[in-house]
Amino acid sequence: MTPGGTPGAPGVVVVTGAGRYLGANVAARLAADPRIERVIAVDPAAPNPELAGLLDGVERIRIDLDSLGGLLADLDVDAVVHLALATAADPQQGGRSGMKEQNVIGTMQLLAACQRAPRLRKLVVRSSTAAYGASFRDPAVFTEETEPREVPRGGFGRDILDIEGYVRGFRRRRPDVTATVLRFAPFIGSTADTTLTRYFSQPFVPTVFGRDPRLQFVHFDDALEVLHRSVAEEHPGTYNVAGPGVLALSQAIRRAGRVGVPVLEPSLSGAAALARSLGFGRYGLDQVDLFVHGRVVDTSALEREYAFTPRSTVAAFDDFIRAHQGGVVVTREHLAAAERAVLDGIRQVRAAVREQS
Repeated sequence: MTPGGTPGAPGVVVVTGAGRYLGANVAARLAADPRIERVIAVDPAAPNPELAGLLDGVERIRIDLDSLGGLLADLDVDAVVHLALATAADPQQGGRSGMKEQNVIGTMQLLAACQRAPRLRKLVVRSSTAAYGASFRDPAVFTEETEPREVPRGGFGRDILDIEGYVRGFRRRRPDVTATVLRFAPFIGSTADTTLTRYFSQPFVPTVFGRDPRLQFVHFDDALEVLHRSVAEEHPGTYNVAGPGVLALSQAIRRAGRVGVPVLEPSLSGAAALARSLGFGRYGLDQVDLFVHGRVVDTSALEREYAFTPRSTVAAFDDFIRAHQGGVVVTREHLAAAERAVLDGIRQVRAAVREQS
């Protein structure tokens, strides 16, 4: 019998990044599982006040990843769920250098601590389909064995490639530990609050002129289910996690009742400026390339291994729309601004054509 009292279920689980939305939800869900004896939420910062209630039944420790080694050994930790990843650079947290410090260096420190933990037998790592990059050379569908055709331009995608490389090294050094890597498509759903959901929540949405990429999403609740099963059961390997099917960006914008605002592709900095001026926040090259080229992954390995199929991309997106209906009204001013942006885009295209002729 395993430490958790159930085959495959660990006794003591550490969840990193538990001060954020994903980590707090995962920690709370694991704590509610009677097969798991103890859940410890680890984060260097206190959780947001709105997340504190989720962690009522969870032990919380404020600690950096570089100090985790002694904790894992002292508490006889059986499993680690690594969710402490930054998906975008935050100027208040050191910008791109701070992001890389957290993602890459933090993961290296975590894996070093895991390597020294004698009782550890399970490691679950959050990854992303951003590992495949996004370019005009991409195949129609990525499988887990597909190598990226080009190194991702965005910092998050490059960090993910480094992280997965370190996990492969860990697997060689600790073959006794079940290591699961989950490459998630962008999260969406009624409760998710991400760059993507904020993008589609605005009254009009910047798109790249002449492009209509195919997109895949995963419902946030389905992501929680896969993470939970990865901890409570034995699922070694690397898996794409996405909802079956695709949505073209134009279809998603129409379903959300928003207005698309095309901008000229060569002016990526202009697209970012437009996004900021309309209240869309920061956009990195990972998001820009996704909206140019799209990305679709095969999920048959996940469905076979877990005997679980996430709800479709369309169903996940529709759940998001239902939760946000009535939240944004497209006013006359919005439409006028969108019209000006479209006309500016057309003028840019005409100017570019004249320069080439």
